[in-house]
Amino acid sequence: MTDLLSVARLAGVSRATAARAFAEPEKVRESTREKVYAASNTLGFRPNYVARQLRTQSTRIIGVMLPTLSNPVFSEQLQAMEILARQHGYSLMIATTDYHPDRESVVLENMLRQRVDGLILTVADAQHSPCLDLLSREALPVVLAHNPDAPSPFVTVSMDNQRAMYQATCHLLSLGHQRIGMIAGPIQQSDRVSLRYQGYCQAMNDAGYLPQPLIEMPHHTRANIDVLLPWIAAPASLTALLCSNDLLAISIIGNLQRSGFNVPQQLSVVGFDGIQLGEMLCPSLCTIEQPQQALGEAALTSLLALISGEVSPCRTLDFTLRHGESVARAQILSSFNTREIP
Repeated sequence: MTDLLSVARLAGVSRATAARAFAEPEKVRESTREKVYAASNTLGFRPNYVARQLRTQSTRIIGVMLPTLSNPVFSEQLQAMEILARQHGYSLMIATTDYHPDRESVVLENMLRQRVDGLILTVADAQHSPCLDLLSREALPVVLAHNPDAPSPFVTVSMDNQRAMYQATCHLLSLGHQRIGMIAGPIQQSDRVSLRYQGYCQAMNDAGYLPQPLIEMPHHTRANIDVLLPWIAAPASLTALLCSNDLLAISIIGNLQRSGFNVPQQLSVVGFDGIQLGEMLCPSLCTIEQPQQALGEAALTSLLALISGEVSPCRTLDFTLRHGESVARAQILSSFNTREIP
């Protein structure tokens, strides 16, 4: 039977170096690691991670809890985290909550039972999270991704959602839009939506216009045209819509076009996230672009620092407004004011 000593001899290194290449790869030079891994593949050797876990009291597993993987903003972030984790000898345990706060506690409890070395979480509401209440009593490194308002001492990696939506609203105002609305999924399932709505309201108030009530859809990424029609088919209809994420914006555009509305001639639409799919549409999506890859790498780097006993500060990443064809200057169209609800 092939053992670690045989791998070390074939690779031309000591047994301790071969063991370290599997247990703590970041502490071994890349060229040496590659020799050890090549020898391992040649001999068909697989390290016993269970034995290592018992010996070191470390699973080398990081738990990652996300609202969903159907939204590319999270899947792109996850891919960046997985690549970086693998480079440092860690694996990811991934679970999703489908935006349901009640499921977060179930997911968290399972990860704690698996003895993960650390956690990267995105919760519904960081200010009122049973998960964070529990973790505040646990000696476990934790990083919050996308939740900027997490209570101390939790480390957060996020972007300024309020400022980003403020800028998106100002962009529409600069194009002559005054009747601007915002559409989102259930607000109680995402503190990011609440912050984005605050940014919209602030921009409208600063410009001297009345903010509209948040138009809530039953789902975060799928539009229901029946909920939207009263806002866009009335005499004082909206001329522009801000969406809480890109998938919702894409769904809105599709529903509008199927209902006979022209985007952006009759209604301008702005998304939020900056997923690549938005650039492939016709019209291409105007959106707030989040640095998904950078956010994933920053969250993982912060957690690795915490695991190593280092201090890691909270980080706020920047964003950009990506111009697209889904936005145009405000127009007064008689057909828009006389359209009847289908």
